[in-house]
Amino acid sequence: MCTGAVVCGNLGTESTTTFGIDARAAAEVPAGRGRYVRELISALADDGEGDRYRLYARRPDRTDLPRDRFAWELSGLRDPLWHAQTAARAGRTTQAFLSTNSYLTAWATTVPTAVVIYDLVPFVSPEEAQQRAARIERITIRPALCRADALLCISEATRRDLVRLFPHTSDRACVIPLAADAALAGPVEPALLDKPYVLAVGTLEPRKNLVRLIEAFAQLPASVRDSHQLALVGPAGWDLDGTLRAACARPEDVTVLGYVDDQRLHALYAGAACFAYPSLYEGFGLPVLEAMTAGTPVVTSSVSSLPEVAGDAALLTDPTDVRAIRDALAAVLEDPSRARSMGEAGRARSRAFSWARTAAATRDVLRELAR
Repeated sequence: MCTGAVVCGNLGTESTTTFGIDARAAAEVPAGRGRYVRELISALADDGEGDRYRLYARRPDRTDLPRDRFAWELSGLRDPLWHAQTAARAGRTTQAFLSTNSYLTAWATTVPTAVVIYDLVPFVSPEEAQQRAARIERITIRPALCRADALLCISEATRRDLVRLFPHTSDRACVIPLAADAALAGPVEPALLDKPYVLAVGTLEPRKNLVRLIEAFAQLPASVRDSHQLALVGPAGWDLDGTLRAACARPEDVTVLGYVDDQRLHALYAGAACFAYPSLYEGFGLPVLEAMTAGTPVVTSSVSSLPEVAGDAALLTDPTDVRAIRDALAAVLEDPSRARSMGEAGRARSRAFSWARTAAATRDVLRELAR
């Protein structure tokens, strides 16, 4: 196992601005923050600007980045040594650092540092958090918040939670929203399952509220339920037994597809009769935006960041009320005209977000810190 190597690119020694990015999640996390890091790096590579980037990771995600601007720096060390080593390296070769995957790295950085804040689940909704991960975040967040020069929140809802819980962060916290893969808006061959389907995408864990979604689907009028199925897509998370039991109890209604690659995911979005995302708490809720980009009508929760992302292009419902979820699903599935208009509204709404804008805003923060 290597303890440190540049494996892609050579940034040279010219006096240009070089930024460091914790890019571990690009290769290590299939969804969530992994998608964020992959899309951010791709957009930065396409921006035509002259900034340079050192991507700190355990293994590279891709090696086709512009070699004059991007270099992977790999280390096989385990936490917390990885963070200490990365902070030391970044201090020698970068002018600012973006921490994307842990609060620990920011403890030790010696250059101006921006920390990405995805959500405050361990503080706002601790019962919905994986307990070990929640304990780590509760222990590590405060020193990072004190150390960080900028705090990049992925939604206004996340920023509100952050400032309410930690008021001293208000002058350093800004909102840089996420975006969906632009390929979702293009021509995509729709996926076909055994019959028309309601699609749910997300890690299989309690916070996604899939048990209530399954119950709501089971309560749909027989004419709707008999002609549709519920398809669950996403990697296995923590405490998924309840979700699997609920799905296995209704094999005629529910299909569990597990993790799928991006091509298959795009096809599933394009072919869905409705997208359902009744999550109990989200820092952003990227699948909602992905479904809207694909032109699929969306039913989602009326809590946390989800109304902010969906705007008036989706049906919002109380995620704790099974009947309300059922009624929202029925409103879409029983009214094709409404479903079409919602799909069109979703496409229009999705155009307010782009990874190019996300990357530009992030780059601007790093440039300001480097000054």
